Formats: sequence, C-alpha cells, structure tokens
Amino acid sequence: MNFRRCLTCFLPAAALAAAAVLLSGCGAQVQDTPAAAAAGYPVTVTNCGVEKTFDAPPERVVVNDINMTEMMFALGLEDRMAGYILSDAKVDNSAVSPWNDEFAATPRLGTKINKELVQGADADLVFAGWNYGFTDTSGVTPQSLENVGIASYVLTESCRQGESSARGIMDPIEALYTDITNLGRIFGVEDRARDLVDGYKQTIADAQATIPADEPAPRVFLYDGGTDQPLTVGANAAANDVITRAGGVNIFGELDDSWTSVSFAAAADRDPEVILINDYGNTTVDAKEEFLRNHPLMSTTTAVREGNFYALTYPQLTEGPQNPQAIADFAAYLGSLDAS
Repeated sequence: MNFRRCLTCFLPAAALAAAAVLLSGCGAQVQDTPAAAAAGYPVTVTNCGVEKTFDAPPERVVVNDINMTEMMFALGLEDRMAGYILSDAKVDNSAVSPWNDEFAATPRLGTKINKELVQGADADLVFAGWNYGFTDTSGVTPQSLENVGIASYVLTESCRQGESSARGIMDPIEALYTDITNLGRIFGVEDRARDLVDGYKQTIADAQATIPADEPAPRVFLYDGGTDQPLTVGANAAANDVITRAGGVNIFGELDDSWTSVSFAAAADRDPEVILINDYGNTTVDAKEEFLRNHPLMSTTTAVREGNFYALTYPQLTEGPQNPQAIADFAAYLGSLDAS
C-alpha cells in the first residue's frame, strides 16, 4: 500500500489538518486554506470610480506628501503607517503642522517615491495621488503597485477625468469628505471619520456666516510660483474651495482642472484684488511677493498696488484636514479688507 496516498483514509476529520502538514513535508500538494476576513470586513469603497475591497485594515501604509500624511494622523492611524515620503521643500510645513509631534514620531522614508522604497518598507497600501507621487513617467502608479501585490488609494482631488490628464471629479471639499469617510471604512475608524467630517462642516459653516451678503466677492489669484508661467489653480483644486468658500472668487475658477499653469498676461488681464500665495519650498513668501511687485504685468494689478497679499501653507491649500480652518482664516482676512 502507498503510505502517502492512503494516510488520510485512516484519519478522523479533526486530524486532517495535521496530516496536511505531514504530507506537505513529504512533497504532497496541499491547497492553502483562504485566510478568514477580519471582523467587520471585507469593506468596499469607491476610489476615483474604481471599487476597492479590503479584507482587513492595512498595517504597513506608505503615504506620499504632507497633506495625505496629515489625513492619516487626523484619523489617528499613525500606528498603521510604515512611514511617509516628504520632499525637503515641505519639511518646514511639517514642523508647523498641527500634527508636528506625529511627524516627528513617524519614520520619514525618503524625499521621492519609487517602487524600491515602497517594497523595501514592506508596504501593503500606498496612499498617494496623481502628480502627488503617482506619475506615468516614474512608473509608480496604482496599476504598477497592483502588479507586485500592493494596494493603493488615490487622493480624490487628484482623480483623473477618464483618459484625460486633467484632474478632479468632484467639488474639492466633497473630495476631502469622501477620502476621510473612505479611509475611516478601510481602517475601521468610521466613528472618528464621521466626527471629523461633522467638525469640518461646522467650521466652514461658521466661517461662511461671517461673509457679508451685500458685498461683491473679491477677485483672487492663487500664486504657487513660477517666473515664466505661474502655477495656479482651477475649479478642482482644494485651494479653489478655500478661496470661494471664504467669500472670494478664483480668477481661474472656470478651468476644469486642479493645479495648472497659466500666463502672467492672463492673470494681469483679470486684475486680481487679492493674491493668495502658496507658502512652501525654498522660495519664501517675501521673495514671491517681491517678484510679483516688480513684475511688469502683475505690478499693475489692484492686488499689488494695494498690497493685498495673503499666504497659506501647502497643506492648507491641498486637499487635507487643514482646509476647513484655512477657509475660516482666509474668510477673516477678506472680511478685514471689506472693513477697511
């Protein structure tokens, strides 16, 4: 009699698992038993129009960029992170972040995302966005990660519009609510996510209650940087909602994109009354302001002539948990102009 073939014939059902281990050691083929889903799982969320299912909360998340890292911290998920990736240009922003202690206690894995870094961190999920880490040219995309068994979550502000390279598929603040809610489900912290969203809505409502109803909305130009062509925002960037929900109007708000380049001629032609500067990087706010004051076209605008400059940091102007307070702060600034 062939012992390997007939061993299980003489075993009770309760001992079959032990027999499987013995047979596998002898070279037999034993089918793996699927792992049971964690309690409350699986959960399925829709991200950039794609359904994604999780059988358990991810445990080693690599997060790219400061705004998404702050979303994880706001949800209390630092213990689920393998670490974050942050360029040197944004380190100063993390030092003044409301979550600066969490930044200090969490590993910074590098300055630029790549597959080797992600795999070296033994990541089971990468949280990034298109042009916030995911790019076709770098080879780091949700599909390339899936090919090596790593899940991804894409920042909703950055979702691509079908086959187009333009980004943004919903109102930017709704994108924040969507991501916080989805992450809450993915990690099993739905109550925390719900409380955050409710708080964000209240902060914005309180700010909007202070906006004069009978005053025209001031024209605002968001200046990120650039000396040949300025980088600014269209309708689908979080900064657009910071401007509009604070009582202003984005002079490039008709552009169906998020962060995008325009021309100084176009910006000057629209005569902004306020210039909102994105504060990050090696170029200081003062240097950006000085450049615009001396620019032959921008120097003629109402904003420059009247000295109406205001600065917010990069994580306040990109989708993340600082957006609601940024709306409140900018609303207060615009209100001070009305009062003067």
